[in-house]
Amino acid sequence: MSEHDHPLQRAAARELEEAHGLSPAEAAERAARMHERLHRRFGTWVRRELIIQRREDHSEKSREVRGEERAAASGGELFERLSLNIRLQHATMAVSVIVLVITGIPLKFHASGWAKAIIGALGGPDVTPIIHRVGATGLIIAGLWHLFYIAFTREGRWNFKQLIPMPKDAVDAFKQIVYYLGRTDERPKFDRFSYVEKFDYWAVYWGMVIMIGSGTVLWFTDFWLRFVPKWFTDIAKEAHSDEALLATLAIVIWHFYNVHFNPHKFPMNRTFITGKISELEMREEHPLEYERLIQRRQNARQSARDPEPSQASRDSLPASEGGSGGHSRREGGEERREAPPQSGGRGGRR
Repeated sequence: MSEHDHPLQRAAARELEEAHGLSPAEAAERAARMHERLHRRFGTWVRRELIIQRREDHSEKSREVRGEERAAASGGELFERLSLNIRLQHATMAVSVIVLVITGIPLKFHASGWAKAIIGALGGPDVTPIIHRVGATGLIIAGLWHLFYIAFTREGRWNFKQLIPMPKDAVDAFKQIVYYLGRTDERPKFDRFSYVEKFDYWAVYWGMVIMIGSGTVLWFTDFWLRFVPKWFTDIAKEAHSDEALLATLAIVIWHFYNVHFNPHKFPMNRTFITGKISELEMREEHPLEYERLIQRRQNARQSARDPEPSQASRDSLPASEGGSGGHSRREGGEERREAPPQSGGRGGRR
């Protein structure tokens, strides 16, 4: 090898000699032949490693900034995210679903050894269906309760409007994917409910329609057979069985990750228990709602100073928002309640 050869070519020749046992002449000849392709691949590899390093540096700086913000916001405001009504709905549905999963999935796979063990532990094939129907009754109560909530309460109607999918949700989903791919440093800005929470909500309640409808047919089969053909109950059985498995997988993989296993929430997001969300979480996860509440507070203070607010100030207040919950403000170790729009939504999700 000549000293005038490219350093990459000399390194390749040395690798061929030491690691592969080629003679110096053969190593030099082969290194010269592969130099052009090695040079292109080396450039690509360097660019790739540079992108990875920059991304790691950015992530490290972001973690440091978030850590400082969390420390600074530990004594900040607490916003009420979920009202007591919503938390009780969630608790009823959660207990019912857990009972249904424990008693229902083993029935679907009744021939398996593990399923037989669970059925036996629950009292056998005569007792397990009874427990399953108790859980089904709880799910029906939760569904009817939620229908009453969104139909006859101001808070429920307002939250339901916020949960309706909009074109912005598709745009936010695309921006989130681009962010996860490292193509941008800017996250999408979510309002009260992100596209993830809307998907979670509609998946659950659409699943409830299928489960309760098909389950009612299976529960009162003799009654239904007076009016419908046998194939109708067969379809109900398959729909109930498959939807139950799909719902179980969605809860374990999707919902449990977002609420419990997400590194930012582990071991759990306590909002479904306390109903509260910190100011930092509000700014990071629901910045548009946070900005709206801050603007509402500023308008309220301006109105207090000015007994005759301008028409523009009056128009800027969201007339459709409201409710009895509001958000709480913690100052000096005490919570002070204010009156922004009533929080709510699906229990456990933020």
